[in-house]
Formats: sequence, C-alpha cells, structure tokens
Amino acid sequence: MKSRIQFDIIPAIGTLMLPVAGCSTERVSEKPNIILILADDMGYSDLGCFGSEIKTPNLDRLASQGIRMTQFYNASRSCPTRASLLTGLYQHQAGVGDMVSDLGYPSYQGYLNNQCVTLAQALKPAGYNTYMSGKWHVGKQEGVHPLDRGFDRFFGLVDGGGSYFRRIAYRPNSPVPLWTKEREEYFPPDSGFYLTDAITDHALEYISEGASQEKPFFLYLAYTAPHWPLHALPEDIERYRGKYMSGWDELRKERYVRMLEMGIIDSTMKLSPRDERSPGWNTLPEEQKKIWDLRMAVYAAMIDRMDQNIGRVVNSLAELGELENTLIIFLSDNGGCHESTKSQAAFLKVKGETGTPDSFDAYEYPWANASNTPFRMFKHWVHEGGISTPFIAYYPAIIKGGTISGQTGHIIDIMPTLLDLAGGTYPGKLGDNEVIPMEGTSLLPVFRGKTVKRKTSLFWEHEGNRAMRDGDWKLVSAYDYSKRKFMEWELYNIKDDRSELNDLSGQFPERKEKMIMQFDQWSRRAGVISKEIIDSK
Repeated sequence: MKSRIQFDIIPAIGTLMLPVAGCSTERVSEKPNIILILADDMGYSDLGCFGSEIKTPNLDRLASQGIRMTQFYNASRSCPTRASLLTGLYQHQAGVGDMVSDLGYPSYQGYLNNQCVTLAQALKPAGYNTYMSGKWHVGKQEGVHPLDRGFDRFFGLVDGGGSYFRRIAYRPNSPVPLWTKEREEYFPPDSGFYLTDAITDHALEYISEGASQEKPFFLYLAYTAPHWPLHALPEDIERYRGKYMSGWDELRKERYVRMLEMGIIDSTMKLSPRDERSPGWNTLPEEQKKIWDLRMAVYAAMIDRMDQNIGRVVNSLAELGELENTLIIFLSDNGGCHESTKSQAAFLKVKGETGTPDSFDAYEYPWANASNTPFRMFKHWVHEGGISTPFIAYYPAIIKGGTISGQTGHIIDIMPTLLDLAGGTYPGKLGDNEVIPMEGTSLLPVFRGKTVKRKTSLFWEHEGNRAMRDGDWKLVSAYDYSKRKFMEWELYNIKDDRSELNDLSGQFPERKEKMIMQFDQWSRRAGVISKEIIDSK
C-alpha cells in the first residue's frame, strides 16, 4: 500500500487584482486555467472549513484564501447533478431527469442529449484545452463519451462507481464498471492501486500537459470519494479509528457549535432532531459502537485522502507557476448518503473488515445525518440535507481571501460563471441541433464581493421529490415511495429556518399556492414527468 501522502499546505498567496473588461460581464483580462473539483456523496459539514473534525488542510487553505458560499445547491443525486453541472441546464433538459436508465421520455432517456453542450464543448471555442479525470456517469451510449462531448483527454469511470481497489461487478446481472483511459478499457495494477490516487495521478499528467501549452486549460476533476463502498488505506484509517466512539449525537452537536463559531450558520439555523431512522448512540451495545466507529473512521479517511490529493494538485500548479492564474472550484454532488450496501456485500460474499478490499460497507442513516449537520434528510431528497453543498472557490485575481457569502448559488450557475470568466460565448447550436439556453446566473459578482441579481427562482425535482426557492422562501415536498404518492407541500422561510423545522403552509396559503403554480409552470417547461405517471407504467 502507498504511504500517507505528505504535502506542504499551500503557501500564502497575494491577491493582486487584474484589470477587468466591462462591468456588464466583469471578465478578467487574462484567461485563467479552471479546475472544477467534484466530491461524491459528501455532506454539508464534512470539511474542516465547514465545521468538521476531519483533517482537510488543503481545502481549508483554499477556503481561507478564497470564498465559501454557504447556500450553494446541487441536484440531490449523482447523475442529475453531473448532468446539470456540466450543461448549465436543469437535468431534465439535458436528458438525465432520473438516473442513467431510459424511462421512455426524452427528458428521462438517461444520457446527455443533443440539445445541450458540456462545459468542455463551450470552453473549447474560447481557446481552452479540456481534460477530465474521474467519474462521468451521464451516459455511456455512442456519442456520449467524454471525448465525444468536448474533452481532449479522459481517464476514469464512465459508470457510477464501485470498489476503490479493483474492477468488480457488485450487483447481480450487472457488468463490471467501465474504467477507461481515453477510449481504451483500463485495467488497474494488481497491487498498490487506490482509485482516488489514480484519478489524481492522471489529473497531474493533464495539468502538466496543459501548462506546457500556450492555451489555458479546463480540468474537470470528479472524485468518487467518499461514495460507498467504505474503502480507505490503512494508515489513513488509523488516524480516525476510535475518534467516533462518542457517537453521532455528540458529533452533530460538536459540528453545530463549530459551524456557528465559523459563521457558516447563524443562530436562526437550529440543529434538527436526530433522524427517526437512527437509534440513540447510547442505546447501542459496546461492540456495535465499535463497528459504527470504524465505519465513520473509514469515511473520514476517504475525505482525508481526497484532500491530500487536492494538495498534490495545488502544489503541482504552484510548481508550474500556474496557481495564481487558476480558478479552483470545489463542491459535492449531493448530501450525505443514507443508503445501505448489505445487498451488494451479500452478492460479493465479502467478510473483510470495513475499509479493506474484501469489504463493501456504507455508513448509512446515522452518520449521514451527522454529515448533513444541521439539516434533515439526505441524498435523493430535496430538503436542505439532500441538496446543500460545501462550496469553495479560489482565484486570487478577483476573490478576496477568507470571504464567506450567504448568497444563493446553484450548479446551473457554473456554466455562465466559467464562460463569463473565460470570455466565452454559449453556443446556440450543437451541429444541426438547437441548444437550450442556459438557466443559471454568473457568480462573478459574488466572487467580487457584490450582489448577484438572480432573475428567476430555483427548482428541483428528483424521483418525485420536489422543491423551489424564491428568495428566502422554499416550497418542498417528498415522495412517499411505499404509497407511490406525493406528500403534502411544505413551506419554509429559509432566512429564519433553513433547518426546515417550522412549516408555514397554514400561515401563508396564498404564497404557497402561488409557488405551487410557479413550480408547475417550470415542470412543464423543463420536461418533468410526474413520478406518479412514471410509477404507473
């Protein structure tokens, strides 16, 4: 196994401002390199700079010299978020309204359609070399490979994920996850391989190549960490083993206090009650506590290793003289994941200790509840615990270090932000196909310390879970999968109650009905098909 990667934390960097063009677009005079880093299944409070006890010094330093946005949103699950992030559209508009299965509707075909363009396709005409290392997961049909959608180089997983140590099918009647380098099937070495490190190894190759060119580069660095299975290197696990024996109840309280002290949240944001599907820690026998402690220790180790690898990226940029002219963005694709992997483990017949190659475990509802402190609900749902992401942006040319912004951002905003910064133009066509206009708003004003002027509300829909946010107001409804029906709409004032504990539907019925009407209008425009209709087929 590889030893723990040791890196110097990135040095203090000046914040010399570059000249800007017009105030309407607020572009900088020199095109920056762009690195977009996406974590997989990581909760809102899992970074040190967002209140965690997990050691993430490299991301913490980027945050201290950049900006943290505390109200940034994803689409609640892997495929929808990736489709939306890559295209600047709502996922239904891009053809990935659910996951990667074809449900029989154009907006639910399960792969990127030809009415959208990716960030790579939009940035190439602006003069960028384009690279990707990591998880694709927005289709593997012909013409949908990253190299077909604007990327010059690619290493990673076309599918969703799996073991961090070897290529194995982990479900009955399913193929081995497809790992590729360029267009060729990739087979990892028999020993010494760990996926998070390998994703970074190839990213460093692309960064070196990009730095040697006269053109700027765009790198989409999409880690699978810390998505299950809980797989980590022994030396990383040992740093955390035993540190979670106080349990999830205490951990949520400790993180909540640190988040208040940091200014990530304020006193209006209450700590939600422990999720009803999680037992009280002190009701567990000692042996069960040790099992749960190890699960969280491995999860923490996976985030720690990801941070170490981000340190490798940052140090490489510094050594190449590219750091000060690189925008680095970090975020997660959804909230903490409640899912169990018992069926996969049974299929694989693995009995190894959690964290080893011969295990296939998850940290489930209790620890996911802690990851999403102070919110309730999880990945898959569109309550705050499912869609809130820790967001960091670093670019000393325009971002004042140590900024914390409570302005609202969404993954649909990444496309206009990057094109704004790169001096690019969003295309109207992809070949002979008309391209759907961007949905988001450039965040460059936020990066400059100004107020972004958002013209429209924000919307969510995933497998029947629905929401919209209009200013400080949020309308949200979960889907009851056992009864195959929508649950009642809830209404919250996010400014006063972002933990969603006080439903105001009864007090503001007119506002609720108006927002329901707005959601229905957006649904029709975006191509949302009612979950009840899909379930009835």
